[in-house]
Amino acid sequence: MKLYFIAGEASGDLHTSNLVKAMRIMRSDLDLRGWGGNLMQQAGVEIVKHYRELAFMGFFEVAANLRTILRNIRSCKEDISAYRPDAVILIDYPGFNMRIATWCREQGIPVIYYISPQVWAWKENRVKKIKRDVDELFVILPFEAAFYQKHGIEAHFVGHPLLDVAEKHSSSETHIREELGIRKGEKVIALLPGSRKQEISTMLPVMLEVAKQFNDYRFIIAGAPGQELDFYANIHGVNENDIVFGKTYALFTVAEAGLVTSGTATLEAALHGMPQAVCYKGNFISYHIARKLVKVNYISLVNLVMEREVVREMIQEAMNVKSLTAELKRLLEDEQYRHRLIEDYKILREKLGGTGASHRAAEGMLEAIDQFTRQNS
Repeated sequence: MKLYFIAGEASGDLHTSNLVKAMRIMRSDLDLRGWGGNLMQQAGVEIVKHYRELAFMGFFEVAANLRTILRNIRSCKEDISAYRPDAVILIDYPGFNMRIATWCREQGIPVIYYISPQVWAWKENRVKKIKRDVDELFVILPFEAAFYQKHGIEAHFVGHPLLDVAEKHSSSETHIREELGIRKGEKVIALLPGSRKQEISTMLPVMLEVAKQFNDYRFIIAGAPGQELDFYANIHGVNENDIVFGKTYALFTVAEAGLVTSGTATLEAALHGMPQAVCYKGNFISYHIARKLVKVNYISLVNLVMEREVVREMIQEAMNVKSLTAELKRLLEDEQYRHRLIEDYKILREKLGGTGASHRAAEGMLEAIDQFTRQNS
């Protein structure tokens, strides 16, 4: 069975790697190729292009890099044509992947979408394209199946794969502190400035200014997969003692609190029980265009799933040293606030559907692909 995967960012690389591991347990005849990252490669996928070459975000940034994006799409189509897979499995990354889905339908290649485009937030007209171009849809947020059903699309809710990832990374705090080089009695605050260079260059300088207000704490940056220490050092003057790579979950476990850039990391922090302030700041033009189009009240996955404000969100102009300092101080000093946050995190876990998401998704996809093959034989 030949499968082609397309994941365009770090979170997609993570979830696809776990999906592939589950598939390999169920089937021994898999030939896997695609676009993604190191984790997918380690799981056995032959990587054609790394996601770090694909990370353009925001209206202005996409427009500025349109020629590169179109060249990537053309290259991807050519590679799929040459590989002739039994199915293409798309993971999130909707701007790119929806174009590939349309093309695959025209070529008669079955399409499975895992981690659906957030059409419930904006661009709801994409639902029509999903209905037309996607053969099987697997979703990870509890409200998505009902949303798609309203539009006449059967979506399989498998639960959120981060629950499995979080469970695998449990360890004693003493061991973790030794692993991270944290001295006895040293109190830590985590900084997560994002995964793309564009994000990091915007978010991290503000976070580092906040750190100057808390002399009794050690601030540790969670280095993004696919980025190098030299990038952080050249742009922000960060040294190797300020940053850890590949140990984000360990950092969540020992940190008193954290400043987290909106994205998958907000959910990861919550599942590890770390009190957090969510922040985001993008290109001025891109942000104001998005604000007119987006239909949801929150940007963090924690608040979206809970359908209320659990973690404080500081976006654009509100993402400044003064507001972040005030919220971080509250997270560290207000015991009632911290307790309420931790209790809400427990409810969040229940809403996300329990462990086993990667296994359920893999099982459902393999069954669907076998059905595609029988129909075409």
